[in-house]
Amino acid sequence: MRGAMPGLSLALLAAERGARLFAIIHYLVLGQLGWFGLTMACVVPGYSVQLLSILWFRVDGHPPSCWLLVLHLLQLGLWKRYWDVLRMAGSSARAGEVLTQLGDVCVLQLLEALLQTLPHLLLQAYIVVAVDPLGFIPGVSTGLSLLSLAWALVSYSHFTCLLKPGHLSLPAMTVLCLLLWRTGMLGTRVLTLVLFARLYSFWVFAVAGVHWLLMSFWLVAQQTDIVAQPCRWRLFNGLVGAVYIFCYINVRPGPSKTRVSVFYAVSTQGICYSTWM
Repeated sequence: MRGAMPGLSLALLAAERGARLFAIIHYLVLGQLGWFGLTMACVVPGYSVQLLSILWFRVDGHPPSCWLLVLHLLQLGLWKRYWDVLRMAGSSARAGEVLTQLGDVCVLQLLEALLQTLPHLLLQAYIVVAVDPLGFIPGVSTGLSLLSLAWALVSYSHFTCLLKPGHLSLPAMTVLCLLLWRTGMLGTRVLTLVLFARLYSFWVFAVAGVHWLLMSFWLVAQQTDIVAQPCRWRLFNGLVGAVYIFCYINVRPGPSKTRVSVFYAVSTQGICYSTWM
């Protein structure tokens, strides 16, 4: 039972990566070098997550071997970590060890989803809506990228629940409801931005920029203390503010009902204003 979530995560990761590879080959074969280059560019931010994964291996006392470095160079570091979690879950390993490894891979998966999967999702969604509405491969890649991003958020939420006293595990129906909620929320926001970009071109960056500034200042007003250094604290708030364009992530302990209400109130008004412009 402990390996259910990691197993699903690994399967979805393989499906999403496979669809992305087919999309790259699709644009290359058709000679659409512009879309090919942009799709390849979306892969580059993922190397920052791979580097972080290698550093965490070193911190955990596992000096990276040549084989491990090759896996991370091929952006298969998360696959290796999920495989380790599944192997430990199927053995007599202690629950604390499994939870530690699961936490590392859930955080890394969320970072990779935000840095790599999200840009790819936006690009493929724009291609499907504005360029090739009947494109099968871009459509499949869009759908799997959306599902992968939503699942990364759900996996992170599930891990935070396991950290609570008593190690409470979310029931299967709760996980399914969370997945549907995250998928619908992300899907509507991505579709709104894509439609706005199709109609108003580069003005979409102005709308997203205003939303980013509002969310960043709101985070500053909350005085989040996750990062202590002033420079890194500003960078953290700026990065999370950009994430808040698409979804809400709780960065403060304690009840979050008020913060969630404020987030959705501002975001909903922004979406309605963008739609009616």
